[in-house]
Amino acid sequence: MKDPNYLLGSGPDTPVLVGGLLEVIVALAGLGTAVALYPVLKRQNQGVALGFVGTRTLEGAGIIAGVVALLTVVSLRQAGAGAAGLVAAKALTSMYGWAFLLSQSLMPALNALLLGSLLYRSRLVPRALPMLGLIGAPLLLVSVIGTLFGVFSSTSAPALLLAIPIAVWEFSLGVYLVVKGFKPSAITSSVPQPPDDPQPSRFPDD
Repeated sequence: MKDPNYLLGSGPDTPVLVGGLLEVIVALAGLGTAVALYPVLKRQNQGVALGFVGTRTLEGAGIIAGVVALLTVVSLRQAGAGAAGLVAAKALTSMYGWAFLLSQSLMPALNALLLGSLLYRSRLVPRALPMLGLIGAPLLLVSVIGTLFGVFSSTSAPALLLAIPIAVWEFSLGVYLVVKGFKPSAITSSVPQPPDDPQPSRFPDD
């Protein structure tokens, strides 16, 4: 897709379309996890929990904006724009790159700071997990700032090394929650439980 010859070449657009669809799924899944965790996390700190939902929303919006840019390049190719569309195609792929940096690099760092602080204080998971996120977030921010100011590229060795702790945090947290769920705590025990007996009828039998 980043190759200018893509616009001039032939062949199916299916790989780009499938990739775009997968990124949309990632965006929706990220928002879904934040919404699913919110009822529990708000019992620790509602403002921070809302902030986590907000950053997840921004992350998803940025991902979808990047997908729109790539799909527009596909539309230019299908319309036969040819060499006349190279400048527009390069601008759109550049837009995708910046959208990726802000949505899938910057936002995960903010997500880790917010979610990590909530999980660390609530003890809903072993504290080693949120500590990994809280350590990895500043490192990922350094990677984003370095990429933003041209110190190194987003695919360089330093950028990839700085992103490893966040990747491990997100993967390990997801696996832990799927396998074991939240640890028993004051927060989970305070979640209202449905009554054992059904509510009596408002209209007693005659």
